[in-house]
Amino acid sequence: MKFIQQAYKGNNQWWAYIVTIIILFFGWQFIGVIPLTGVAYFYANDLNEFANAAKDNFATLGIDTNLYLFLIILTFLGGLLSLFLGIKVIHRRKIITLITSREKLDWSRVFYAFKIWAALGVIMILIGYFIAPEDYVWNFKPLPFFILVVISLLFLPIQTSMEELLFRGYLMQGFGTWFKNSFIALILTSVIFGLLHGLNPEVEKLGWISMIYYIGTGLVLGIFTLMDEGTELSLGFHAANNIIAAVFVTANWTVFQTDALLVDISEPSVGWEMFVPVFILYPLVLFIFSKKYGWTNWQEKLMGTIRKPIELKEEEFIA
Repeated sequence: MKFIQQAYKGNNQWWAYIVTIIILFFGWQFIGVIPLTGVAYFYANDLNEFANAAKDNFATLGIDTNLYLFLIILTFLGGLLSLFLGIKVIHRRKIITLITSREKLDWSRVFYAFKIWAALGVIMILIGYFIAPEDYVWNFKPLPFFILVVISLLFLPIQTSMEELLFRGYLMQGFGTWFKNSFIALILTSVIFGLLHGLNPEVEKLGWISMIYYIGTGLVLGIFTLMDEGTELSLGFHAANNIIAAVFVTANWTVFQTDALLVDISEPSVGWEMFVPVFILYPLVLFIFSKKYGWTNWQEKLMGTIRKPIELKEEEFIA
């Protein structure tokens, strides 16, 4: 059974998606943010400073960078658990159907994608450093860096998993079954994924041309999911991307403010680092994955019609 068709294993009515999205937003932006709000209140000198920081960024209160990163990740945990709640209670289907069309999650695929993209990510950083070493400052602080590595490896996948299961899982299945077409689902999820990243500070600094990177990333992650009939490859890829970004390079204008090994002190600009991944590395990774997993029938999987399996009936919901 195709990955998108997994949505037919439960309640697939339009209102179930609306209710689940509301639950997810509440868990992400209200429940998940409680620890961050509590710590921010502790750091603030008075209510006025707390209120001003809430409008801008709680990081301005001087919260330890590792602690702040962990607290931000907890907001995504609230969203992820809320999404699982919606799948179980509202859609009445197994959580695994949100993740893959296989009977269980294939961890080998997750780790393989992680390994491939982590290696390419490190190579990209090394190339950037050797091309323009004057743009970087060595920032190694043993204890903060060790804590950062632990947080990144153990908890950052929570953030990336929520994004993948929301876009490549939940919305991909929803749009696919609504419009009966996998290509429409691929384009919609990629564009929405990119536009939501428009809130990142990188977009403010670099301009909307950076949408090429974000939408392009959403597109390749969506192709992984459709061709491989599951989100395992996108889960590993996305986790590697954010972990490498958090651990190796930071800048005062990026979304990740961490105790990374290097600080990029160059002026924000649109350069080769934005276009090489989208137009060279992503196709390379697609080629590697296609050979590794024997992908065939690209046209049908990426542009095919989505039909409800004959063997499933409306009343056959899985509790």
